[in-house]
Parts: sequence; structure tokens; C-alpha cells
Amino acid sequence: MFLYRFLLSLAAPLFALRLWRDGADTRRERLGGHGPDRITQHQRLWIHAASNGELTSARPLIEALLNADARLDLVITCNSETGKELARGWHLPRTDIRSAPLDYRWVLRRFMANWSPDALVVVENELWPNRMAMMHGSGRAVMIVSARLSERSAKMWNRLPALRDQVLSAISLISAQDNATRDRFLTLGAAPETVGRVVNLKLRAGPAVTAPEDAAAMRAAFPPGKVFLAASTHEGEDGAILLGFERALAQDPDLRLILAPRHPRRAPEIIKQITRMRLPFAARSQGQSPRNAAVYLADTLGEMALWYGLADWVFVGGSLVDKGGHTPFEPAQFGCAILHGPHLSNFAEGYNALMGADASVMVQSADDIARALHELDQPTRAAMAARANAAIAGMTQGDTLAPLLRDIGRLTGNSSLT
Repeated sequence: MFLYRFLLSLAAPLFALRLWRDGADTRRERLGGHGPDRITQHQRLWIHAASNGELTSARPLIEALLNADARLDLVITCNSETGKELARGWHLPRTDIRSAPLDYRWVLRRFMANWSPDALVVVENELWPNRMAMMHGSGRAVMIVSARLSERSAKMWNRLPALRDQVLSAISLISAQDNATRDRFLTLGAAPETVGRVVNLKLRAGPAVTAPEDAAAMRAAFPPGKVFLAASTHEGEDGAILLGFERALAQDPDLRLILAPRHPRRAPEIIKQITRMRLPFAARSQGQSPRNAAVYLADTLGEMALWYGLADWVFVGGSLVDKGGHTPFEPAQFGCAILHGPHLSNFAEGYNALMGADASVMVQSADDIARALHELDQPTRAAMAARANAAIAGMTQGDTLAPLLRDIGRLTGNSSLT
């Protein structure tokens, strides 16, 4: 832990620069200030979800907690402004939304003094050592729900055994989102009694909702049945996607590509690739209309549901390069035909279920992408989407949130949840 805290102190100037760029309210929240809007004499849970995807997946659990205990208060923290806006748009009762505090001890002492959270519930994989150690050290439970741990992350933690052991010892409950993650936590040394039932919250979240006016305006700008979305792409994937799309475009000039990089900061390098290929394009961040563009660069955050709602084919990024792949569940919920590369370790069980049901197509090259866009016509895409939803439904059959609520209730002493 000493090494981690030393490195964190070295990073302080970078955090200070980021805080300087933030607005005053966000800066205050990141430094642990700005306490609750109301006083409660009952429990308050701290729920942390990094951004939109984690928040969306956690919504059924959040609503179940609030419904189970009419006196329970929540403070939800996230790392992004778009995440905060998403959660505020739900208009949940007895819930405050804030930016996550930085992982400095003095900041966390301030946050904990202001909010007095009775427990910390982390969604997926934000394992901040100081945050977890201080909650645990003050006798408050730390729970990881829908936990996700990739092979790469597990190897990283194994290279830091002292920090790994301190983090694991602070955790009261690990509810993994798949069997592979559960096994990785056990291999790392998590106490078996802390490893609970596998519950994948992403399988329970409904499709994210976009503003009707945004969806209608965008739908009018794209030809129906002709939209290919490359979602959450990483460096090394855009070239093959653009080349495959270009080849398909030669056969069908009505095709359109929405290219949504995982990190919008990569937009300039993607624009260079598109320009070299002389493809007409427009960029979302610049407010340009997609109407006459073969390629629409969706270089913004928090709008993936809008793009899924327009798409007929979806390539799921992080899978042509070795990033483990992103979730297939959201595009399946929107009825899209799913394409993906071979690197799928982050959601291996989900992809295995889809491939076993002939509900997705693996692509490994530009030629594969062009072929899929040509061969997967509307009836074929509809049949794939139906099989995908059936496969996902089979993964959740007989599974409910009740055991997870009971575990949270047991660890917080809240009988309303048990």
C-alpha cells in the first residue's frame, strides 16, 4: 500500500490539472465536499459505478434496494459527467448523485464524514485501494457486484502481491458476473466465504433510452436497413472496419457506417484514416449532419444507445485486437446482428452462448466484414437477433436479484433486504 500511495502522490499534479479544468461543483465533489441534500437517520449506501454502462446495468439493483427499504438512502458516485446526467434523469427517490472522490486518504475522510455511508457497493471493477481500505477499516462492508476481472487485470494484481492481498482482505462480498471472474478472484486469493453467487447485472438491464427527438432526427438522416455500427472500437481496429465497409459500399452505395471509438480522443487519427480513403464523412462532435456522409464519426460519450437504436449490424469493439471484447448484451437488446472478432475473454460466457446459438458472426479481417455486410440481409439479421435474445434469456432463467439483496442486507444488518 505504501508504494501505491507514493505513486498516487506523484500523480497529484495531473489530478490537480484535471480538477482545474472541471467546473467548481465537480471539483468540490471530487475533493470529497458537497454533502447530502437531506439528513437521514437511517442507512445510506454508497454505490459506485464508473460510467453509463455500469450505471445502466446497476439500475435494476438500485431500484430493488430502494423498493425493499422505504427508508434507505443512496449516494451514487461515478467518474463522468455523462454518467451523472444519466442517473439524475432516472429521478430516483432518496438518491444523491455525485462525482466520485479521488483516492486520496484526506479526500476520502472528508467524503465519509460528509456522507457517513454504511457500506460501499462497487459495480463491476473499480477497485480503488484507499477507498476500499478506509471503508473496511472503519467497519463498513465493501461489496463488488457484477464483478468483472479480466485475465490481464488478474495478472497485473498478481504482480503486486502486497497491494492485492490488502485489497482482497477489504472485500466482504464478491458477486461475479461470470464463472471465469469468480475463479480468477479465488485464484488471486479471495477468501472463499466472500465469493457469492454469480449475478450478471448486464443481463437484467433493459435497453437504454434516448430522447425521442434525437432518435427521430438521426433516423431521418440514415437509410433504413443500411446502417453498420462499429461500437467501442480500439486502436488497430478502425482500419479493417473502414476497409471492409469500403468494399461493401462498392456493392451497395446506400450503406452507412457509424464509427464510435471507445475513446473519443482518438478522433483525429481516425479522421486521418477516413480522409486517406477519400470517404465522405461527418463528425458528431462538430455538429455536422450525417445525411450525405458515408461515415459518421460518433466521437462523443454517453450516446451509444442512440447508435444502437439506428444500427442493423453491430461490430463489437475490443475484439479484433486483444482487449477482451465489450458487452454483446446491449446490441442484442436492440435487435442488431452482432459481429465480433476472436478476442472475447471479458464476456466469454455470453459470446459462447451466442456463437452456440448461431446468433453472432466472428470476423477477423476486412474481407470478413465486407462479406458479413453483404450476406446478412434483413431476414437473416432478424433471425440472428431472435436467437441472440433467446440465448441471453436462457442465461438468466430462474435467476433473480433476491440472493444478492439478501447478501447486502446481511452484511449491512438491514433486515428489510433479507
